[in-house]
Amino acid sequence: MSNPLSKIAAALLSLLLVFMYPAMEFAQREADFDMLAAYNSLVQFTDAVRNKGYFSPEMYREFNRNLEVGGKVYDIEIEHRRKKYHPEYGDPADPATFQDRYSVVYDSYYTDRILEVLYPANPDGTAEEERLYKLAAGDFVQVSIKPKTRSTYETLAELVYGSGSASLEGKRISYGGMVLNEDY
Repeated sequence: MSNPLSKIAAALLSLLLVFMYPAMEFAQREADFDMLAAYNSLVQFTDAVRNKGYFSPEMYREFNRNLEVGGKVYDIEIEHRRKKYHPEYGDPADPATFQDRYSVVYDSYYTDRILEVLYPANPDGTAEEERLYKLAAGDFVQVSIKPKTRSTYETLAELVYGSGSASLEGKRISYGGMVLNEDY
């Protein structure tokens, strides 16, 4: 007569293999698809900003709508680096000491500043089409998204592999580049 404990263990193991493995594979595919869809939305939005040279409230709203299609909530960070040239002088108080060279300096502006322009506290009758955050050709823009919610795969992986194995750390997706046009 065989050990009943081994039969119970074999039954539990077979249930795990029959149900949990396919569920985890499906959940992982779903998580990959969600991240791919989010990356696609990120690339479309960032390229539109780079090609047009501005952020508009409608563009930002459409980007948020595209991200929400997957049912996840994302933290969006925008960085705008404005390129400036500063002449170099031996004595900054004396213009005659110009050294025939310029240094390049980038002033950085972030999400809060950009959203203040797009959605001011007191719009004062300003039409939405006029609330543009304008960029200049040669500036750099980078948009990053990070999921705030856990996927089904992360929940299942934590259940099977133990706590903390599938975290949200390192899931940030970034895309950006130089502004190519000023179409405003």
